[in-house]
Amino acid sequence: MNFAVPILPTISTTFILLSAITVAIGWAQIRKRNIEAHKRTMIAAAVFALIFFLIYASRTIFIGNTSFGGPESIKIYYTVFLIFHITLATTGAIFGIVTLLTGFSNKLAKHRKLGPVTSVIWFFTAITGVAVYLLLYVFYKGGDTTSVIKAIIGG
Repeated sequence: MNFAVPILPTISTTFILLSAITVAIGWAQIRKRNIEAHKRTMIAAAVFALIFFLIYASRTIFIGNTSFGGPESIKIYYTVFLIFHITLATTGAIFGIVTLLTGFSNKLAKHRKLGPVTSVIWFFTAITGVAVYLLLYVFYKGGDTTSVIKAIIGG
């Protein structure tokens, strides 16, 4: 295992985990009908997710993405998993924005339907994001840092 992990991916992964944890707390709060605490907690979850995204996007733009450095024999599985994670993350972000907007605009019937779906997508996004982090920086030494397209498809 590699214990010399890069700082920005470690920080951004921490923020996505904090986001998922606060979503879980917010879900528990609304089940107890603690609406004000739920609002504050979900705002915190959104802020954590936004901080993750800003760090991730900044790193992608200014530094690049790290390609998979593990064995060639599992690279295709990693790539398929990464594409699944990216799809989940994009879907979760869109659902998250819509869910927040329905909550803030008091469209509560829609908000109540979207919230649980959004939360589950976000939990899987966080779990797969941590798995990507572990595969890139902990279990295997990261490959080259390059443009996002090259990092995904290799080259």
